[in-house]
Amino acid sequence: MRLYLRLLKESFAFALHALTNNKLRTLLSLLGVTIGIFSIIAVLAAVDSLDRKITSDLSNLDKNTIYLMRFSFGPSEIPQWKREQFPNVKYDEYIYLKSSLNNTEEVGYQLFVNREMLKHEDKTVSDVNIVPVSGEFINIQGLEFEKGRFYNESESNSGKAVIVLGYEIANTLFDSQDPIGENIRLYGQRFTVIGVLKKKGAGLFGDSNDTSVFLPVNFLRRMYGDNNDAMTPVIILKPKNGVDMDAYQAELKGKLRDFRGMKDGQIDNFFINIFSGFTNLIDGIISQMNVMGWIISGFSLLVGGFGIANIMFVSVKERTNLIGIQKSLGAKNRFILFQFLFESVILSVIGGIIGLVLVFIMSIVATNMADFEFVLSYGNVFLGTFLAAIIGLIAGIVPAITASRLDPVEAIRTGM
Repeated sequence: MRLYLRLLKESFAFALHALTNNKLRTLLSLLGVTIGIFSIIAVLAAVDSLDRKITSDLSNLDKNTIYLMRFSFGPSEIPQWKREQFPNVKYDEYIYLKSSLNNTEEVGYQLFVNREMLKHEDKTVSDVNIVPVSGEFINIQGLEFEKGRFYNESESNSGKAVIVLGYEIANTLFDSQDPIGENIRLYGQRFTVIGVLKKKGAGLFGDSNDTSVFLPVNFLRRMYGDNNDAMTPVIILKPKNGVDMDAYQAELKGKLRDFRGMKDGQIDNFFINIFSGFTNLIDGIISQMNVMGWIISGFSLLVGGFGIANIMFVSVKERTNLIGIQKSLGAKNRFILFQFLFESVILSVIGGIIGLVLVFIMSIVATNMADFEFVLSYGNVFLGTFLAAIIGLIAGIVPAITASRLDPVEAIRTGM
């Protein structure tokens, strides 16, 4: 063990010698490993950070949540011209499904509408995401409050002029003032603020709750009716835990077809969009990003491996005389082999560490510049170091074997 520790110490010294005496050559040779490790770990760290953000954003939504509407979340075999003829879901259908559908925890109704401007006294906020929803939405999405509350069933059904503000909207309009009980203007009407949501951060899919406001869907229905082209309705259903989703979809489809008086043989004129299908699509995209990252970075690692091998071949040639002297004094072949292998691994790991440091700096810059936490995990640090060591081991094996098989007499004569 002591021999190998001494061997590791000498190899580390030789690696540092190569770095200090041949700075430019070594730097250029290590650049491939540095770029390769940087590319792989940067991609993996970005994907991990993206995955964490997605998980956080969607953590309050059940994967079995269903969005019933005239549009499909994904591609459809139905021709576009036919889909454009599909009717919107109706409020009456929401009421019917809410009262008749089995194994359902919540049924809500939402309108997708244009963005608007909010005003409080002399302060205004433009381009605000307006979310008109029924009262069940709080239980479907699991909204959390900084202060105040969501509107209750009575306020929701009557379409009372109450509103819940996202964190950033409340801060912009009211600064340090308590907004609860204050009035704001929207759609030319006065709304009373009854709640402010907790800060969630920027969302990856559409608008964040921080920059949205929520109001009773029946307020807009009372103002504009149910046949306004600027509003797209959706029925949101949250099945009970453990429900057979195939059976649940079949029951949902049957009830809606019956309610619409559709005949056998007619295709469904609505889409049952399950949230899990959307998350599976995102997971697939993330997996593809990982694969592409590995493929692209693999070329850099290949170049880096050739660079390390080049250093080691040059090192063997420069130290041929020393190798001959070591072998003439009794050094075993494996001693010479391990000496050069350790040196190769150490050089490669140094290049990998430089790459990891660059990823760490990039993560700090990205986190500070964007409202997005870029995380470099310990697992990725270990992976980067391990990959660098493997590249060094593979790149150094041939030069190390070449050095270990040198004839001591020929090596001394060649080096003289």
